[in-house]
Amino acid sequence: MLNDAKVKAAKPQAKAYKLGDSHQLYLLVSTSGARLWRMNYSVRSSPAESPKQKTLALGTYPAMSLVEARRRRDEAKEMLRKGIDPALQRKVDVLATAEANANTFEVVARAWHAKQKARWSAIHSKDVIDSLAENIFPVIGALPIASIKAPKLLELLTAVEERGAIETAHRIRQRISSVFVYAIGAGLAEYDPAASLGMALRPKPRSKKQSAITTLPGLQQILIDCEAERCRAATKLAMRLIALTAVRPGELRHARWEEFEDCALKGKGPAPKALWRIPASRMKGDQGRKAEEAGEHLVPLAQASVDVLRVLYQLTGELALVFPGERHVHRPMSENTLNALLKRAGYHDRHVAHGFRAAFSTIMNERAKAQKLDGDRAVIDLMLAHVPANKIEGAYNRADYMPRRRELANEWADLLVRDFWPPDTLPGQPIRYAANGPGRAHDARLAA
Repeated sequence: MLNDAKVKAAKPQAKAYKLGDSHQLYLLVSTSGARLWRMNYSVRSSPAESPKQKTLALGTYPAMSLVEARRRRDEAKEMLRKGIDPALQRKVDVLATAEANANTFEVVARAWHAKQKARWSAIHSKDVIDSLAENIFPVIGALPIASIKAPKLLELLTAVEERGAIETAHRIRQRISSVFVYAIGAGLAEYDPAASLGMALRPKPRSKKQSAITTLPGLQQILIDCEAERCRAATKLAMRLIALTAVRPGELRHARWEEFEDCALKGKGPAPKALWRIPASRMKGDQGRKAEEAGEHLVPLAQASVDVLRVLYQLTGELALVFPGERHVHRPMSENTLNALLKRAGYHDRHVAHGFRAAFSTIMNERAKAQKLDGDRAVIDLMLAHVPANKIEGAYNRADYMPRRRELANEWADLLVRDFWPPDTLPGQPIRYAANGPGRAHDARLAA
């Protein structure tokens, strides 16, 4: 039998030679001086065939010690006792390892995302994959998914928390967990290491209500102050249109010219049947509503809204989007644009773009109560695109209440902007303050 001293003393000779140990284990010393652990064994391909002599390579010395070589030999002997060819098993293990390494977290996550896309709106689908690409893939994207453990995920999530993005950390954990659930079903992972990490994160901050001014004089002053600011005419027109229609900011930003009906955008005069048909796929709600034909939101447009659109059409009518971005006309304006204008106008923490919905609901419901028009509450909810619990009733109401919805849209516009200057006075006004001239004090944070 061999010992460490004999193995260490083995020197190359003119021909390769073997130093035997025990139970078919030996050290092969090559002419170049390499010392290789080998094991001879015999195996039958089938009971009827004669045994075949084979050699199993176990490793090299000194990377593999004599003790380790004997342990590997014993493992191979155990496989042979069970009828397993250790050389073939090694090939299977190598292929399995290669497959596991190919199934990285990013590969599996993108497969999961592709499966979920049919359930999501295009906007949400893009938000999810962008979030993965920004926060997760740079850290664990290249790791085999089966090798990822909870401590690594907690390290990733803690780094997100330390940016102050606590809600984002919780959202990322949920998405990582969903990817692992998919991987388990596909046979690519054994368990979900993200499942219980929610308790290890800081609690989510309590959600605050959207800031909103809900008095008519206050809303009028908001529009006056915003339209007095120096910025693009399209931004001021967007602010006036969202105040008039009370749609969600995302629905406004992604508006396309093809969605507007009977507006006579190139003409003049009344447009009593003007309508904005927002596709169901862009509406807030579950995927059932997004796929529902009747899930689209019909926004009856007051004449004041049509007047805004006609001015906008002169600015962006040649494009698909009503409110394109300043740098990329094929993308909608930034989700921060309207709120940034409100901040510059002095409404930070007092009113946000989404707040026009609360204002419309508050003022119009109070008017309905004062006038004892109890049925208007349901109509106002439809105008705000609140999803009814009863889908059949919701589909019926969307059609049946349209005349009253149109009346309320015109009443709201009359209350809000009756004495305002026409929207066609907004284009052509200065859009920047001079860097070193008179005017509002320059604030680099607001200009950014």
